[in-house]
Amino acid sequence: MTNAIEIKDLEFSYTASDGSKVLALTNIELSIEKGEFISILGPSGCGKSTLLYLMGGFIPYETGTILSHGRQVKGPGPDRGIVFQQFALFPWRTVLRNVTYGLEKQGMGKAERIERARKLISDVGLEGFENSYPSQLSGGMRQRAAIARTLAVDLDILLMDEPFGALDAQTRGVMQEQLLRIWEATGKTVIFVTHDVREAVYLSQRVLMMSKRPGTIKEIVRTGFDKTGDIEADEQFNRTVSHVWNQVRSEYAAMGAK
Repeated sequence: MTNAIEIKDLEFSYTASDGSKVLALTNIELSIEKGEFISILGPSGCGKSTLLYLMGGFIPYETGTILSHGRQVKGPGPDRGIVFQQFALFPWRTVLRNVTYGLEKQGMGKAERIERARKLISDVGLEGFENSYPSQLSGGMRQRAAIARTLAVDLDILLMDEPFGALDAQTRGVMQEQLLRIWEATGKTVIFVTHDVREAVYLSQRVLMMSKRPGTIKEIVRTGFDKTGDIEADEQFNRTVSHVWNQVRSEYAAMGAK
């Protein structure tokens, strides 16, 4: 079976403001199965978001190979969608018209795209806010709308760049549960970048831990606990959180952080 994402021998450098070359990622080897939920975790500057954008085709690369469903990634594609931390909604469009935007571009008929959009809006808990503008919504509600808009075009892979990082703790917890329900219901492949160790372990089937720059894959940890129970009391969950946090801490120590 073809994997959702396959990365081989990937290396990526960028040009700094002084003209020097900076090696951001090196020796990246990764296989992500269809329908898998993976989180990417590591110290600041390790290249987590860069790796996500490379998978999305938003940044060109010269060394190595990235395949999406067996096809080389050469740019953004209809199989991959991204949700940013800062919502990225059109402020002049209502929730409904934000969610239907991609469907309009695909040429879907009005009745069909409104029906699909309304179902997704309901799925993310925004029923009743279809005619609201982003400025009238809370941060968590705007992020739900952004997720619905990304899901509307029926992509296979959902790329998420710290989507809950700007939310308060209570809203973040609600959004985590909502995302898990959407993932379980749709079977999408989710690749999720975060700084939060507990969030990464709770959401994911596997946590990909990256080293300090130049970022490489230091370890991949399979979580393997029951997400339906009381996770705070789950020994496997807490052991995994402790292990992952110790690995992240060691990378910060290697950077000279105190």
